[in-house]
Formats: sequence, C-alpha cells, structure tokens
Amino acid sequence: MRIIPPRPPIRIGEKCYIEAPTRQKMAVYRDFLARNDAYHKPWVFHSFKKELYEHYLKRIKRGVLQGCFIIDKQHQNLVGVININNILLGSASRASLGYYGDAAYAGKGYMSEGMSLALKYAFEDLGLHRLEANIQPENIPSIRLVQKQGFRKEGFSPKYLQIGGEWRDHERWAILDEEFAKHKEPLFE
Repeated sequence: MRIIPPRPPIRIGEKCYIEAPTRQKMAVYRDFLARNDAYHKPWVFHSFKKELYEHYLKRIKRGVLQGCFIIDKQHQNLVGVININNILLGSASRASLGYYGDAAYAGKGYMSEGMSLALKYAFEDLGLHRLEANIQPENIPSIRLVQKQGFRKEGFSPKYLQIGGEWRDHERWAILDEEFAKHKEPLFE
C-alpha cells in the first residue's frame, strides 16, 4: 500500500498547523535550515542542496516517509519539521520520527503542538501502531518533548547513527497508538 501525502494542511491546532512539504516551500525550507544551523548542531547537521530536497519529495511520494512542516498560524512561518521516517505498513505498522525546530520559537509550545498534530496524523490517518524516536542522551529538550507526548524510554543504542562524521549513542523512546489515545492533550478533546 502506497501512502500519498494529503493536500496541506494535514492537521490544524491552536497555534500552528502541519502541512506536507512541496516544491513551492523549497526556499522557505532552505532559509529555515540556514537560520537554525548553529541551533541544530550537534544534534543534526544539515546540508541543503536542491537535489536532496527533490529526493526528499520523491521519498514522500513513494510512501517511504511523510514530512510535516509546522507552520505558525499567525505569521505563516515555518517553525519546525517532523519527519515520519521508514514507514512500514502491514504487520509491522511502524515508523521512526526525526524532528527539529526554529530557535526563535523554542520554548513557546509550537514543537509540542506540532508533534501532537503529527502523532495524531500518524496514528489516525496513516494507521500506524508504533512510533520510535531515537535521541542522543545529551539532547534534553528533545527528550522532554517526547516525554510530554507520552513516549516511554525503551533502551539504549550505542553508536546508533552517524551524525557530523561521528557515530553517536542514542536512547530509544517509543509510543503505541493506544498509549497516545490515552495520553491525548485537551487540544484533541
């Protein structure tokens, strides 16, 4: 079964909404990455090239991943990105999350609301059963974000991903669809 991304917006919250990345958003995404390059390091090392963005869009079209751009409703700014990666349907029905936000919006609840919207989309619209987030142990804000959503720590993976030329340890956090349903924030009541 192939997942085709819906037309934006995917989900709407109080402060923000999530929408699928498009070719028209390429320049906005590039500016977002440039503006937040130092903020994302050492957790993520971005390299923006037009070809990489085109490949990203092709992977979305093939159903390998679903990208969610978090947009501030008031100013229409791109304030974060959540990727639902390595989507497996059928008996596995799972995916992994990757995400990063805008330094100017840090601590203001946009990533939290955007994550809630993306999780609701993943579980209810895509029909996934399990989501994982693999996080470097020193990335406390990222760990707090998933804890707030109801993720639980499942384990530790030494040298899990190569980031910035180094193999980095990660903690494995996960949430199941039924756990998310029990943990829903008032935003969805």
